[in-house]
Amino acid sequence: MKVLSVNIGKRKIVSWRGKDVETGIFKYPVDKSIFLGKEDVENDAVVDRKYHGGIDKAVYGYSFEHYDYFKKLHPDLDWNYGMFGENITFSRLNEDEITVGSIYKLGECKLEVSKPRQPCYKLGIRFNTPKIVKQFWNSSKSGIYFKVLETGNVKVDDELVLLNKLLDASTIAEVYETKK
Repeated sequence: MKVLSVNIGKRKIVSWRGKDVETGIFKYPVDKSIFLGKEDVENDAVVDRKYHGGIDKAVYGYSFEHYDYFKKLHPDLDWNYGMFGENITFSRLNEDEITVGSIYKLGECKLEVSKPRQPCYKLGIRFNTPKIVKQFWNSSKSGIYFKVLETGNVKVDDELVLLNKLLDASTIAEVYETKK
């Protein structure tokens, strides 16, 4: 599992369904490393701290392999890394294999797998349609939130290296399935 892109976003106000909404979901690739802090990614906008950021959701990773599934559903979008609001776009990040509580090394950091993402309406803002929220919800392509155990920098081409896998723990996919 290799880092294909590191992504950050700025605080942005958009008009959505007749209301102004503040969001940080518009994330785009950057050409330098990003710093993973204990509660968020440095210089990345986290607007609603009730649902984003914090100890258990400091970093959001998403698999590039999931992009094709959603590109078929939304072919007219201008696709780029960070489309799902992820801080890190990985190759082959597999929710069916990664278990909650497992520890990984990534760049200068040590990360713990904490939970799957559950989408909110702001994903609909990013895709310019509320349909994506239900499509995402009904897929198994949740992505993964990580807790940052050791802070540091992460850059493109860094490898996510397993240090300790909890064998009796649920996979991210199994936890995501219980949401329904």
